[in-house]
Amino acid sequence: MKVGLFFGSFNPIHIGHLVIADVMADQTDLDQVWFVVSPLNPFKSSSSLLHEFDRLKMVELAIQENFKFRASDVEFNMPRPSYTADTLAYLTDKHPNDEFKLIIGEDNLLHFHKWKNHEVILEQHGLYVYPRPQVDRSKIKVSHANIRYVDSPMLDISATFIRSSIRNEHSVQYLLPQPVEAYIKMKKFYQ
Repeated sequence: MKVGLFFGSFNPIHIGHLVIADVMADQTDLDQVWFVVSPLNPFKSSSSLLHEFDRLKMVELAIQENFKFRASDVEFNMPRPSYTADTLAYLTDKHPNDEFKLIIGEDNLLHFHKWKNHEVILEQHGLYVYPRPQVDRSKIKVSHANIRYVDSPMLDISATFIRSSIRNEHSVQYLLPQPVEAYIKMKKFYQ
């Protein structure tokens, strides 16, 4: 099976994430897309992060009706901060019959050369890259046979904006899947 790994803090998961995953699952050769919930992103502050199990629960609620999607807590028991190369090595060892591809945005591709073992990721796994607003493709210096650009809608939705909207009691009705919005309201997250 060919699996696309979509890493993120998903704080919270939103429509933008789901659109990208749906395009990857529907318009590429991927059999499944796994949402890998990162307990701690080495490039982000952890001060505004909900507990990892709450973020995993929101991912599960968001994807529950799509058989091509799966929520993964693989990094919860790995050393922190978790690095994509280590997670890929672990998953490859645990699932030797599956082929793992990394799904990233063009904005991450700009800094991909700073990632731990980025050459190994490219050679052994490869990247499925989706477009991001305000990214000048001419500045991307990475060119490789294992990089596949996948056209998808560019939805400039940020979890930061969603958290701020919730905190300020503004509507997020069309930014979040309904079960995720209901869970956030029930738990009084981001207030």
